[in-house]
Amino acid sequence: MLERWREVPPTAGLPVKLRDFVGGSSFEDGLADFLDVSRVQIECSGTAALIVALTALKNESRRRRVIVPAYTCPLVVAAILHCGLTPLLCDVRSGHFDFSMAALESIIDSDTLAVIPTHLGGRLADVDSTIDLAHRHGAIVIEDAAQSLGATLRGRMAGTIADIGIYSFAAGKGLTLFEGGALVARDAAMQRLLRAESAPSRPLWELRRVLELAAYAIVYRPSGLRAVYGIPLRRALKKGRLAEAVGDITPRRLPFHRVSALRKKTGSNALLRLPTFLDALNHQAAPRKAKLMDLRDVVVLDDAAGASGTWPLFMVLMLTQRARDAIMTRSWTVGFGVSRIFVHAIPDYPGLGISDAEIPNARDFAALMFTISNSLFLTDPEFQQICSVIEAISA
Repeated sequence: MLERWREVPPTAGLPVKLRDFVGGSSFEDGLADFLDVSRVQIECSGTAALIVALTALKNESRRRRVIVPAYTCPLVVAAILHCGLTPLLCDVRSGHFDFSMAALESIIDSDTLAVIPTHLGGRLADVDSTIDLAHRHGAIVIEDAAQSLGATLRGRMAGTIADIGIYSFAAGKGLTLFEGGALVARDAAMQRLLRAESAPSRPLWELRRVLELAAYAIVYRPSGLRAVYGIPLRRALKKGRLAEAVGDITPRRLPFHRVSALRKKTGSNALLRLPTFLDALNHQAAPRKAKLMDLRDVVVLDDAAGASGTWPLFMVLMLTQRARDAIMTRSWTVGFGVSRIFVHAIPDYPGLGISDAEIPNARDFAALMFTISNSLFLTDPEFQQICSVIEAISA
């Protein structure tokens, strides 16, 4: 069993080193080179990046509806509401998080401002099909690559394929500023629109983030994570607060402020290690994915043809919610990085106030899926224990 001082994070994040705070070059330039784009705009979070994009589009159009997958991060919907726009939920395809194209075609119309396909947990959505459909209706496509920095689709970096792309550098992500985000756009005119909506300077907010990033650099290891992640997780689960346990709580106020040069230079130093880190995750993921796929009644989401995703975690689907819940009961609090991404389909978050919708596939996905961390902190014997639990419950 797990040693009491150890805790594996639910997703594989690139550790921040204290030496990253010293020196550093332009984060924007380095990230632009990494993504093979002309320009990158840094914001204080992925949510803030989405707010910038939606505000810029709203100012240029009379359209007011934004289509999102019915299973996605609730902060996406919060950002849409923050901008005074109307979120419209689209069901996903069976056994997946990506849009059902039939469902998308049935709801997109002349009032659709934007469509937001989402890459989730390193796996990629079918962005090209969404672009074809959206552009036929005059809608902009915002590619949500918050969880897939470094993934590619037919040789193109995730987040750079659609009209606008957004990334997140939140705590635990493949690259982190503790909180941070980025925007990319395909053409210069769109880049100018986005720059006009960039966040203002708020020194106190930024000071808080600098201190949080420094603390993150100290505690992001198995010994430190038990105190800052493991104990709060178990407390939330004991009280039955599942959304709190996975961080699905939407704050009343969405922070919106400029990222300091210090944090950006820290990001530029960490970025130099990112390709090697992603390669290590891919190398570790291959045999573990094969092991999971060999288990009875288990489906592991994998790359589609032409896609090469990142592997911060494994998304695993069981045949029944009863089996999934039994696995979570035995594994969630153990400390091996078994978790869930989002605990509900969007209408089932009471705080969002979104009316119910016909989204059976999204609800099934939320009910059947759980995640296993691919953190480099997770040892082979610990991973084998997770597999043994799944195997026992499947049998």
